[in-house]
Amino acid sequence: MTKLLLIGAGGFIGSVLRYLVGGAAQALSQSIAFPYGTLVVNILGCFFIGFLSELADVRTLIGAETRAFLIVGILGGFTTFSAFGNETMNLIRDGEAALALVNVGTQVLLGLGAVWLGYTLAPLIWK
Repeated sequence: MTKLLLIGAGGFIGSVLRYLVGGAAQALSQSIAFPYGTLVVNILGCFFIGFLSELADVRTLIGAETRAFLIVGILGGFTTFSAFGNETMNLIRDGEAALALVNVGTQVLLGLGAVWLGYTLAPLIWK
């Protein structure tokens, strides 16, 4: 139960940070044509999950509860793209380059397909 509370608290913090950081980055870019805020959040999230995973997995400097709070909670609320990047790097590190490519292709194509399907079905359901 403690882990769930830590993840929930971290998720709250990460979601608020995503809103603030993404909004600030988008405002600084002064662009309405490209989602710079999302790009910045995703790149920062990937950097921090790589940094923290190295400390947790390889150097064992971060315990299970701290990992749950920081990586699953805060970074999970900040961006799930970081989890995608970390899992893909883990596959590469484990010598599974083909599975890494399958993961990238599947996540991107099915993710975009699911968004398209949502856009397509919503007007049919809520007329």
